Amino acid sequence: MTTVAAPGISTTAAALRRLYFARAAFALVWAGVTFAVADELTALTTVLLVIYPLVDVAAAVIDARSSRATGSPVLLYVNIAVSLLAAVGLAVAGSSGIPAALRVWGAWAIVAGAVQLVVGVTRRKLGGQWPMIISGGLSVLAGSSFVAAASASDPALTNAVGYAIPGAVFFLIAAIRLGRTAKGN
Repeated sequence: MTTVAAPGISTTAAALRRLYFARAAFALVWAGVTFAVADELTALTTVLLVIYPLVDVAAAVIDARSSRATGSPVLLYVNIAVSLLAAVGLAVAGSSGIPAALRVWGAWAIVAGAVQLVVGVTRRKLGGQWPMIISGGLSVLAGSSFVAAASASDPALTNAVGYAIPGAVFFLIAAIRLGRTAKGN
């Protein structure tokens, strides 16, 4: 039996699908570029770290606009604020060293992951959200590990950079799974 999604749901799913494909591509490119320079915390590395949450801000703005028809985007506004704070925090932490950057990155991953998990749960009717739910939960765990890694004797940014790769995979899976809803099936 085929069910037809309501117009608001299919439109939102189509917009989210495009957004998730773009976020997956960005995360993979960003990880590749950032891995190449992540051995030390330089001005370039700091800029790259700041760019990631700023892209999250832009994506949350697009998501909030796309999602108005299917529900309240209040949590997306929380994510915008958290990601803006993270970008500012990472810019400041860039001059304080790798441990400070890991703490800010980790705190951001924890809060943004929790928001992503809750948003995914509230969007179950759209379909294709289980990857976002899992990704949000993993982000909380990963963020905790980044905060803990900041206290290591030789903290490294590479694990924090690697955080983008599973996120890209989950965005890609969610985008593919949203295809059916986006078509109104």
